Formats: sequence, C-alpha cells, structure tokens
Amino acid sequence: MPPTSRRVQFTGSQGTPLAARLELPEAVPRAYAVFAHCFTCGKDTFAAARISRALTEYGIATLRFDFTGLGESGGDFADSTFSSDVDDLVHAADHLRDHFAAPSLLVGHSLGGAAVLAATHRIPETRAVATIGSPVSPQHVVHRFEDDRATIERRGEAEVDLGGRTVRIRRRFLEDLAAQPQRERIHRLNTALLVMHSPTDETVEVDNARQIFDAARHPKSFVAIPGADHLLTDRSDAAYVSAVLAAWATRYLAGPEQPL
Repeated sequence: MPPTSRRVQFTGSQGTPLAARLELPEAVPRAYAVFAHCFTCGKDTFAAARISRALTEYGIATLRFDFTGLGESGGDFADSTFSSDVDDLVHAADHLRDHFAAPSLLVGHSLGGAAVLAATHRIPETRAVATIGSPVSPQHVVHRFEDDRATIERRGEAEVDLGGRTVRIRRRFLEDLAAQPQRERIHRLNTALLVMHSPTDETVEVDNARQIFDAARHPKSFVAIPGADHLLTDRSDAAYVSAVLAAWATRYLAGPEQPL
C-alpha cells in the first residue's frame, strides 16, 4: 500500500488536545520518530512536512505535531514555556508508545531542536537525535523580540510581532528559558547525534552548531546545508536535508528484520 498520512490527536502537557499527523511508510515501520517544529511555526510548515514524509521512504514512521497554542492545537501560546514544549514532546512520544511503538528517533528544527535535546533523557527508547538550524541554548530565541524584552520584564507580558504574527510573551517564558541547563543535557546525551546547519543561516548563526557539536560526545556528526535559509524554504534544501537525515538515521535504527 502507498505511504499514508493519518490525523492524530493526543493530550498535551497542559491538558489540552494537540493536533498531529502521523506519516506512515508503505510497509510495517522499521522505527518511529517525532518531529518538533521551529519557534511559533507548526507541523505543516514545508520543512516539517517534507522531512517527515521523506523519512517514510526509509521505513521510518514520523509524528509531527503542533505545540500548545499553535496551529490546530488547543491551549493558549501565552501560557506555554520552553519546559512545557518539552513536556508536549514527551507526551507525543508517550502517545506513540501507547498506540504504536516508542520513538527511537527525535528530530527538531530550530527551537524544536533544542526541545528534542532536552527531551531525549525522558524518552528512554531514543537511539538517535537530529537538530536542524538549532541554537545551542533555547535562550537564543529571545533575540527575536529583544526590543520588547524590557516591557515584558516590567509589565509581566507584552504583545510581540514575530514575522507578521502577533503573540503574547510572558515574563515566566523568559525566566524558564534562562533556567535551562542545556549544555549539560547535550554533554550527557547517550544517543547518536546529527547536527545540520546552514553556514549562512541569519536567524541562528552557524556557530551554534559548532557549540552543540563540541559539547556532545561521540557518536556525533555535522553536516552543512550550503546556501540554505533558516526555514529551508527552497525545495532542494529541504530535499537534501531529508535525504541525508534519513540515510544517517538508518545507521542507528534497526527493525526486527533489519539488524545493524
């Protein structure tokens, strides 16, 4: 049968329903993965959809979902924090474990990459983690609304314009970002790691990739995405990332009839 895309819903960290899509390969999946999207993006961005579907060509079923308050998911984005996003990610893994099989691959784009790095130790079946254009620290995202930071800290919240979209950011969001022990988490990863980054990324500078790579222990790999923008809006860039990621992942993910 051809690959299929199935609508999925599960309960997030704040008790609200989260919308997701499960991309399934033609045959019985050799492994399951979770894809975490970029900051204030969604599961249906071009990069998220393209990469998730490409993984099915290698037998990897992939769940992509909207974090709380984004896309088709319930809840209020203003009530979320980086920690609650990580919790949402763990809930996504729990859903796969309960209804299909636990994910052995975690993939994150931009801040979603920071989230999968933070969630890995809470998903014991994880064997491989991949980041795409991700910051070494989740606090990096503050530069997107640096001009509003003083207002947020003084008033407790503020309406922030992020690329034409207005969202409410609260002080506890900033406090939560500052409290994340991200470098320690990276150093203590007990999985294979793939770091992918464009040298010309203007949103998250490529030096973040170097710092992630340096902090992690082996096995680890770095792959540049020459000429790509941060959101991988060019189809050829998304296709390249998809092919490299899928080929790399199969090195670490084995189905019952496909031993390493």
